[in-house]
Amino acid sequence: MASSAVASNITPFINQKDVGLSAFSSQSCFLIQNSRRRISKKIVSVMAPQQSERKPSTTGSKIFARASEKPQLGPGENVWVNVDILMTHDVWGREKIVIIPEHYIFTSDERANRNVDILRDFCTEQNIKYFYDIKDLSNFKANPDYKGVCHVALAQEGHCRPGEVLLGTDSHTCTAGAFGQFATGIGITDAGFVLGAGKILLKVPPTLRFVMDGEMPNYLLAKDLILQIIGEVSVSGATYKSMEFVGSTVESLTMEERMTLCNMAIEAGGKNGIVPADSTTHKYLADKTSLPYEPVYSDDKARFLSEYRFDVSKLEPLVAKPHSPDNRALARECKDVKIDRVYIGSCTGGKTEDFLAAAEVFLASGKKVKVPTFLVPATQKVWMDLYSLPVPGSGGKTCSQIFEEAGCDTPASPSCGACLGGPRDTYARMNEAQVCVSTTNRNFPGRMGHKEGQIYLASPYTAAASALTGFVTDPREFLQ
Repeated sequence: MASSAVASNITPFINQKDVGLSAFSSQSCFLIQNSRRRISKKIVSVMAPQQSERKPSTTGSKIFARASEKPQLGPGENVWVNVDILMTHDVWGREKIVIIPEHYIFTSDERANRNVDILRDFCTEQNIKYFYDIKDLSNFKANPDYKGVCHVALAQEGHCRPGEVLLGTDSHTCTAGAFGQFATGIGITDAGFVLGAGKILLKVPPTLRFVMDGEMPNYLLAKDLILQIIGEVSVSGATYKSMEFVGSTVESLTMEERMTLCNMAIEAGGKNGIVPADSTTHKYLADKTSLPYEPVYSDDKARFLSEYRFDVSKLEPLVAKPHSPDNRALARECKDVKIDRVYIGSCTGGKTEDFLAAAEVFLASGKKVKVPTFLVPATQKVWMDLYSLPVPGSGGKTCSQIFEEAGCDTPASPSCGACLGGPRDTYARMNEAQVCVSTTNRNFPGRMGHKEGQIYLASPYTAAASALTGFVTDPREFLQ
């Protein structure tokens, strides 16, 4: 849980013992929190109504205006933005940084292991409070501080808050936009500047608005919604644009499903994805952070670059065929595609609710999988949920029990796993030219290992259904 006891007036520490950003690999997440926040009890409030002379603004423009101490901003303006949180894989105050090893963890690769050792030495020297260390690679449970995938851990540990600016040296930092904050990825050079200055020069992005209304069918998940959107605008259609997701369907989504929606904004080229904070957001954060936050919302007459509308009740389960996230197709149109494996995991599809969805399909079928089915929980908390939470309608069975009965692999140690390939001994890495249905976010050549591998991106429902048949399968075969 994020604490409100934040140190102030901390001296920058980057140059001590000549430790530079180049010493840190892309396998760990760093999180740096702005210490200027006043210590107080939690206050949830909304910005005061704009004065009549101000023009209507979008959520993103309002967040930028407040973070740059400007009365109002519009798309295209360049401003110095005060950063609330910086997450970086590669390290302004000892209690403002959170370091989460996540990439290339469970491997015998000496260089990967050495990078975690360097991180540990640095954190010990600098007395970094929030270092979620892992020492025993043979048993992750022996490391109570270890978390797993940073984008999911950030939410679970209370580091995501409405109205704030969160930057990170990972493109899927946009996941945190689910909490009504501006969250985007930056490079390590920019991150180094933020570490020393606490601010960054950014251009206010124009906003694309995606209005999703209608009752969500029981065979669809947020992954289907974002694949629909990416297929509509293409992988470059939202380049340096804010993607705002609204509508009755979005309002009905859980926080984890909203995270899935925002997670893949970058796959459309988006600068960020954002869902307005509401009661669902506040309820999720109630026991996770004691820091105050102020949500902001787009004005009724705010101008958007474009607006897209979807009747979700009419959508069908989707996949993204190789080798691009915008290569959209209906799952039922790919029923003749024979597959070799299924992978359920990652920051996109490795959350607790993703595994509950997969278990729902296995439970409904009562059958065993026909291809190897790999399960990689995003975080240690997710892993524990698989062994403790009963699956609705199962008579008290947990996900782990249902997965075992279905013949799936035993849930692996929580990490990014094979989502980004990694060393050859990474669990479930594609070391051969195989066809995989995956709940991950990218399907470029070589993304999960072998450069000739074929990856079909899909929801946990579709992934589980495909595992049961050995072909790309519409989950309605088992859910209706």
